[in-house]
Amino acid sequence: MMAYIIRRVLYAIPILIGVNVLTFMLFFVVNSPDDMARMHLGQKRVNQAVIENWKQERGYNRPLLYNSEAEGVGSITDTVFFQKSVKLFQFDFGSSDSGRDIGYDISQRMWPSLAIAIPVLMVGLLVNISYALLIAFFRATYIDLWSVVLCVVMMSISGLFYIIGGQYLVSKLLHLVPISGYDTGLGAWKFLVLPVIIGVIGSIGAGTRWYRTLFLEEINKDYVRTARAKGLSERVVLFRHVLKNAMIPILTGVVVVLPLLFMGSLITESFFGIPGLGSYTIDAIQRQDFAIVRSMVFLGSVLYILGLLLTDISYTLVDPRVRLS
Repeated sequence: MMAYIIRRVLYAIPILIGVNVLTFMLFFVVNSPDDMARMHLGQKRVNQAVIENWKQERGYNRPLLYNSEAEGVGSITDTVFFQKSVKLFQFDFGSSDSGRDIGYDISQRMWPSLAIAIPVLMVGLLVNISYALLIAFFRATYIDLWSVVLCVVMMSISGLFYIIGGQYLVSKLLHLVPISGYDTGLGAWKFLVLPVIIGVIGSIGAGTRWYRTLFLEEINKDYVRTARAKGLSERVVLFRHVLKNAMIPILTGVVVVLPLLFMGSLITESFFGIPGLGSYTIDAIQRQDFAIVRSMVFLGSVLYILGLLLTDISYTLVDPRVRLS
């Protein structure tokens, strides 16, 4: 097990370097350091000396990827890419281009993101699995047919429709909760109820169809026919046998998204004014703040790799037949 974990961690290093290089190149294809300086200084005809001073303060005065004036390894190390990237692997995110501490911002903004993401995940799992089991119980009936039609319709509707429709109906017409905003402590619940409900509703279509497929695949296996032959009721077969044996693919989907819960939802947080990591990333893209964008992409990559590692390890807990070497 330990050898497998170490091997996967070593595999992650070139992946993270590649993601870093790709993000760096894509960002600086669009903007040069001079363009970034003019945007942050807020002046169209700013003096070149002021631009150079801004670049020097933030480390953008070096060559981007290769320093032809330096000798030896300095041609690679004395560049913007190397100086900015090495600290990321130490999880030192540094300061944003506007001067804020990125690490502090992440530590503060991850909690609003988690306050939305965790309830959406937990309630969504409960609703989707329960609904999928109900459909599987009434398979090949009109309940199954119309449930599948409903799921397809819900999948076809954009998430923006749920957000805008929910804000209009629940907040503007019924005045049950605020349209947007956030509060600290227990007062935050009234700002989180609507995003959580919309998040759960938006996931029902795709989630229920996927779980239904898993359950129907298990129902057709030999062990289910054996359980029925022993006289077990359909309810017992579904909950004690089918659900248990479908846990590996279910666990795969859950564990993969667990680390990404910290990253927040870009669309939901922006529309509801939630100060989470999703809105933090969107704001950074709009301001062309490369330091924040780079940090969030790197953090997302690390968390995704961690999720895949946790998925593989969790297989051994659910299915003893699986062994990692």
